[in-house]
Amino acid sequence: MSPRRKKKSSRNQTAIILVAAFLVLLVFLLLRWNERQKQKFVRYEAFGISIPNGFKIHGIDVSRYQRFINWNEVKNMNVRNISINFAFIKATEGESLLDPFYKRNWNKAEVHKMTRGAYHFYLPDKDAAAQAKFFISAVKLRTGDLPPVLDIEKVNKTKLGAFKGSIKIWLKMIEDHYGVKPIIYTNADFYDKYLGSDFDEYPLWVAHYYQPHRPRISRSWTFWQHSDKGRINGINHKVDFNVFNGDSPDLSDILIK
Repeated sequence: MSPRRKKKSSRNQTAIILVAAFLVLLVFLLLRWNERQKQKFVRYEAFGISIPNGFKIHGIDVSRYQRFINWNEVKNMNVRNISINFAFIKATEGESLLDPFYKRNWNKAEVHKMTRGAYHFYLPDKDAAAQAKFFISAVKLRTGDLPPVLDIEKVNKTKLGAFKGSIKIWLKMIEDHYGVKPIIYTNADFYDKYLGSDFDEYPLWVAHYYQPHRPRISRSWTFWQHSDKGRINGINHKVDFNVFNGDSPDLSDILIK
């Protein structure tokens, strides 16, 4: 082969490689753009907030701060195909504090066929086993309910090793009793700083408000609390909004059997 033909062949190969690289980059950018389009927030004036696009299942979480709730109005509110499909309800705190609206909310949610879950607000300076026993005494889960939730937001003066150890006691006692892995609720920064890989086996309900796309956390998550300023028919106070990271069959898979 002549030197000229070798140079021409080399140039052709280089051009093919460059075109292939460009096409790969173009496909990557298009996929990223498409993903961001799915994740963008859309404003819903009726709810008073912007809601992340691309999620089919939406929910709220409530406690005594929302006081008396008209669960029929909550269940029937539908705005541009966005409705409330599930509710997490505060049950207990520490070793002895029962949320004064828990029983009413728990029973009314069931009457109106709302998928419901109960959560415990954890106090790190209280005995973990006593807190687990208190939750078990207050919360009777049935088929179709969401797994129990441990709400962890404080470390106080507890040393990190002891803090993690006590949480594991609560989680194990709850899993042994209900036969399902509990969900951990906390905010993204708290999880990364105090929990991390020691708890990655548990489903995560992560709080991270006003994020433009998704919660800023490296591990997988099941629920995302994306706003604390929502409005719902039947509730006279601001309420937290959540999305489930999956579709209806995925949600069914995690419910109490």
